[in-house]
Amino acid sequence: MAPNPDMRASDADRDRVAESLREHCGVGRISMDEMNERLDLVYQAKTLGQLQEITSDLPEEDLYQLPVPASQAKSTASVAPRPKGELYGRGMRAMWGTWALVSGINVAVWLAIALAGEVVYPWWIWVAGPWGAVILLSSLLGPKRHG
Repeated sequence: MAPNPDMRASDADRDRVAESLREHCGVGRISMDEMNERLDLVYQAKTLGQLQEITSDLPEEDLYQLPVPASQAKSTASVAPRPKGELYGRGMRAMWGTWALVSGINVAVWLAIALAGEVVYPWWIWVAGPWGAVILLSSLLGPKRHG
């Protein structure tokens, strides 16, 4: 049975609707400005009916999480999830890029100190070396890619 729209809303009800609005904003159904406006209304709402009005134009569940009917399965093939190998490759590129950026900054700081006239032990090796070794091992021993 549907709840009575005149029933007073609890803090938990308001929090549930606020979280729903954040999720809708996260997937692009509403803008940040619109989400902020609606959040103001959520925390001012006194009844369940007022909360329902705030989200009446939004689906209650994510439509992309629903099963695809067999008649539409062929047309949505281009939206299929990426293979694990492709996601792994993107993640490895991000790890190597982060390692290179941090290592470059450390070497630049060490070089600036050395050029200022003070010879300093190459401490940056202790940052770049172990981190790079771990990334190298995970690159070499990670999931196998099949052509």
